[in-house]
Order: sequence, then C-alpha cells, then structure tokens
Amino acid sequence: MRAHLARVDAVVVQAVIAGALSFSHLHDLAAAAGQGGWKAWAYPVSVDLLLVAAWRRMRQLQRTGQAAGSPRLWFLVALAASLGANVATAGLLDLDQVPASLRVVVAGWPAVAFFGGTLLAHTPHGRETPALRDSPTAAAHEQQDPAPAAVDVPGPEELPAPTPDPAPAEPEAVPTP
Repeated sequence: MRAHLARVDAVVVQAVIAGALSFSHLHDLAAAAGQGGWKAWAYPVSVDLLLVAAWRRMRQLQRTGQAAGSPRLWFLVALAASLGANVATAGLLDLDQVPASLRVVVAGWPAVAFFGGTLLAHTPHGRETPALRDSPTAAAHEQQDPAPAAVDVPGPEELPAPTPDPAPAEPEAVPTP
C-alpha cells in the first residue's frame, strides 16, 4: 500500500513540475509575442485546457469503440502549441525579437482554441456502453424523458404473399317432401 502511495506521489510531483514549466514557457512566449498582462497568463490555461478536453473526449470515444479522429486532431494541435512554446523558449528563439509570423500565430490562438473546444464540447456523444445504459442515473433519465417504444412493422417485401379466398360453397338442394 505504501509503495503504491509513494509511486502516485512521485507521479503527481513530476506532473506538477512539468505542468508548471510548460505553463511558464507558454506565458513567456505569449508575453514576448505582445500579449501582456492577464492575456499572457490566459494562453497557458487555454492550451492546457484544450489538451485535457481533447484527451478526455478521445478516451470517451475509444471506450465506446468509436473513431476519435477529431479529438485526436485537437489533442495534436494543443500538443504542438505546448511543445512549440517549450522549444521556442529553450534559447532557439530570441524572445526580444519575435518574428511577425509567430505573433500572428499567438494572436490567432484564441479563435483556434475556441473553435476546437466548441467542437469537442458540442459534438454528439455516440453509443452508450451497456454499463452506462444500466446505471442508476440512466434509469432516472429514462423516467424523466421516456423515449417512444419502437414498433417493428414489416415492409412490403417482408409480408407473406396473399392467398386466394376459397370459393364459396354452393348451398345444397334440400329435397322437397
């Protein structure tokens, strides 16, 4: 039990350190690209939230066996933004002389992140897994908003061929006394 806690603690500490460094690199790059004050602090939050939202949506779709192409694309976009900032601030870029193209990319990021986040949040969820369908919350939802029962009506090609009606029998002649 203690070994498990030590391992989890080490992972959490490592994740916090990596997150803080990445956050700092994104902030520094945004500030160098002309986004001062609160805006420079908002960039790392935007990039990291898109990264987390895309990862979460990708995992949800994979659990249901569906393709996760769109969330994977947004994950890669956010990852590229994060890695790009980390590499750019590692001395490869003079932060006092940021190229105009990078200023354009940084200034355009909010629109890209908003679009990606909106698509991730408002894309309909696919099939439910049986575990989700049988959960208490799903049962409560069904009671509140019952769906109409499906009726299985055969199509014309599924109906049996009509059979001719039997000919009416002729009334028998009754003998007269």
